[in-house]
Amino acid sequence: MDSIAYTPRGTLSRNRPLADLTWLRVGGPADWFFQPADAEDLAAFLAALPAEVAVFPMGVGSNLIVRDGGIRAVVIRLGRGFNAIEVQADAGRVRAGTAALDAHVARRAAEAGLDLTFLRTIPGSIGGAVRMNAGCYGSYTADHLIEVEAVLRSGERVVIPAADLHLAYRSSTLPEGAVLVGATFRAERGEPAALEARMADQIAKRDACQPTKERSAGSTFRNPAGFSSTGRADDVHDLKAWKVIDEAGMRGARRGGAQMSEMHSNFLINTGGATAQDLEGLGEDVRKKVLQTQGISLEWEIMRVGEY
Repeated sequence: MDSIAYTPRGTLSRNRPLADLTWLRVGGPADWFFQPADAEDLAAFLAALPAEVAVFPMGVGSNLIVRDGGIRAVVIRLGRGFNAIEVQADAGRVRAGTAALDAHVARRAAEAGLDLTFLRTIPGSIGGAVRMNAGCYGSYTADHLIEVEAVLRSGERVVIPAADLHLAYRSSTLPEGAVLVGATFRAERGEPAALEARMADQIAKRDACQPTKERSAGSTFRNPAGFSSTGRADDVHDLKAWKVIDEAGMRGARRGGAQMSEMHSNFLINTGGATAQDLEGLGEDVRKKVLQTQGISLEWEIMRVGEY
């Protein structure tokens, strides 16, 4: 694509490197990189974009490996025009733009006496939380989500009920090329002080067992267990990814600048100078060893995109 008919009010650039936009700090460039000014700008841009041009919505890069060859698409990253948080305390609802950070939404809700505390320790933004049905401490996005607002690949703006997203364990069903711009949640009431104390406790527990100071992308692999349609773990076989990685002898394993964390073996970290190929390759080494030693096929939780 050399040009499009629409001149956006936001920022459009070519061959934009993406490494500095991901938590793992790796990856090649996007053919095109677009930061829309607002939802109207996004809708007009998508409507004018040739149908054969691929679109990849990107959040804050907290759960993403961009491969070293980059992405052959228009990468769309939402910014300040999409991070508003509206708390409707009387109605028990919170509406957030999908660029709003999960932690910020949790804190704003708690200040108003609404309980979305499960979001506090989830890295990333609301768009990613919806896309991956993120969850923590027994609560999942699916438990609270009412509906989302999206701009379709055609440029049409729509509201999609949560039920139509088919939220499951770390997954959802979205129309191809759709860009989420907002989400509305229901929340139970609680005392602000008690909610703040709960979140502080969650942060302390997380920091005690996860390498939060390292360059990582959160959990690398999904827990190899059965899951219900809501995303909750079944009680039949509740295996943990870190446990099978440990039993395969892969805690602390390395490839180039990539390492499986000594602190939490389901965290893939960039120790410095790692390439995307190092990181993804180490992940595949872990999957191979776990399959060989235990007959368990681990599934990636981190999204890998682009060309090698």
